[in-house]
This record gives sequence, C-alpha cells and structure tokens, in this order.
Amino acid sequence: MQFNEMLEKAATGKGFIAALDQSGGSTPKALKGYGIEADAYSNDEEMFGLIHDMRSRIITSPAFSGDKVVGAILFERTMDGQAGGKPVPQALHDRGVVPYIKIDKGLEDEANGVQLMKPIPGLDALLARAKGLGVFGTKERSVINLANREGIAAVVKQQVEIGLQVLAAGLVPILEPEINIKSPERAAADQILLEELTKALDAMPGTEKVMLKLSLPEKPGLYDSLVDHPRVLRVVALSGGFARPEACAELAKNRGIIASFSRALLEDLRHQMSDEEFDTSLGGAIDQIYDGSVNKVAA
Repeated sequence: MQFNEMLEKAATGKGFIAALDQSGGSTPKALKGYGIEADAYSNDEEMFGLIHDMRSRIITSPAFSGDKVVGAILFERTMDGQAGGKPVPQALHDRGVVPYIKIDKGLEDEANGVQLMKPIPGLDALLARAKGLGVFGTKERSVINLANREGIAAVVKQQVEIGLQVLAAGLVPILEPEINIKSPERAAADQILLEELTKALDAMPGTEKVMLKLSLPEKPGLYDSLVDHPRVLRVVALSGGFARPEACAELAKNRGIIASFSRALLEDLRHQMSDEEFDTSLGGAIDQIYDGSVNKVAA
C-alpha cells in the first residue's frame, strides 16, 4: 500500500487497530497470558523471540486481514523482524493492514497525578527507518491517574510536541494520553483531558491531522467533538484493563471511535493451541471487536 492508500484506510476503514506492541516491561505478562511461563526463557533475547513468534502467528493467521483489521501497532523489534518470510510491515501491507510503530520508551515516575513519557533518544533516526520500511504512523503513550489540570496539560503538551516531530518525518502520530480507568477521579479526568486536547488541537500549527488513542470515557459520547475535530484523522480506544466483552460493549456506545485493543484481543489465545484452535479463537475475538467498532448502539 502507498501512503495515500494507508491514509484513506486509517481515516475511513471499517474495523479496528490491533495493538501488538508489548515492550520490555509488559512482555513477561503478555507471554504468561499466552501460556508461556518465565522459566521458558533465560534472557531478554529468548523472551523477545517468543513474543515475536506469537505476533507472527497472529499476523499470518487467516483470521487477521484488512477486511476487519484496519491497522496494527508494532514494537520496534517486531517492525524489524519477519512474518511468513517477509518483513513484518510488508506482510501487513499484503494483508491490507496499515502498520504503526510504538515509539515511546516508557513512563516517568508520577508527578501532578500523571506519568509523562521518558525521553526518546534517536527518535528522528527511528522515524526515518520506519518510514523506509513502509510504516504509516506511530503511537506514544502517557498515563493520567488523577484529575490534575496542570499534570494533564503537561501530558497533552508533550504528546503534541512529539506528534509534530512525527508529522515532520512524514508519518502520522497516534497520541495516547491514557486515563487510568481505575482512577477515583476518572470522570473529572475525562473532562479535563477533553478540554486540554481541544485547546491544543485548535492551536496546533499547520494543517496535518493526528490520531488519538483514548481510554473509553465514563460518560459515553463525551469525545464526540474530538471525533469531529478538523485536526483529528481518527479516534481509537484502548481497552484499559476491561475484559473484551465489557470493552466492546462500552466501545459500541461511542460514535466514531474504533478499537485499538491489546489484552482484549489476545486474552483467549494460547501457545499450546493447534493452528485451527488458534485461528478460530483469534477470529472470534476479531469479530467481536470489529462489531463494537462498527456497529454502534445508543448509550
């Protein structure tokens, strides 16, 4: 797919974005969920090899195609690897799936109720390499734990600054200021984030568009104005710890927002499954998440 084809699919494609970007800190948990215990590997290389095998199995499954999967977010090592004998971004292109890459390097300690992104050394070089491999966009994550306006404003400022750097490199950023769904101040944090994002988007230089990856709001429909904002290509939602049925039910209440699920996509997959069992389980998850992304209901 050429860039303009990917842009059109990202903006209007029916389906959802698969988040296959677990990194160092979250990889052991993802492997355990997949049925691989920590004693199955003895170092990081073996661990990353096992998670890459899991991702390759997903990407090459007959159930994983552009008919229902609009895009896939990759970890850097996955982007550089192969699936089905092809470079992973090419394998995704061939299936009609738009590739993105996770670029953040984890989170700072909490301050003002939020966790900003750590510095991202070598970002320009990574963006250039990703562009050369046919990657369309990026994803970068911060976390909001409390309804602290100063903290949330700092998160949005940092997200937009990185997003502009990504746009300058010819890629489309997914800004991800995640609100912790277990926050005791979740509804208030949702509202402050809406206000701060709207101000930042209104003031953003240029005319290019960004994508937003947000926690599902406590009040359905709260982010309708972001879905309609002229500087937003698309709004996607993370599952945030909800199990898949609940995440899909909440997603269906929010107009114009599609899923970008990780745990909720992978939760029933196991290393020990036969290929037929694996493909059937993955297909069922894809169907359910697609339905919540495409078929909306009144809140």
